[in-house]
Amino acid sequence: MAGGWARDGAVQDQIDDTVSDAVRAARARMPRGESAEYCDECGEQIPEKRREALPGVRTCVACQSGRDTAVRHSAINRRGSKDSQLR
Repeated sequence: MAGGWARDGAVQDQIDDTVSDAVRAARARMPRGESAEYCDECGEQIPEKRREALPGVRTCVACQSGRDTAVRHSAINRRGSKDSQLR
């Protein structure tokens, strides 16, 4: 149920767009090509199973974990609810 000038289903369209944007961004960050044999950050050998599972991987598990925790998510609020704006 949309309100105001929005058409019915507009909220679901916003949710779908948010999910699609997140999937597209995640796919764009995925490595491609030939995997490195040694980690670009620490120089440790990258296990063969990791290189097979993730073509184009450039870092070991430990270094990638550090990168993943440092990534910040977008603060865009497409829904614009009053509750989320008050936080």
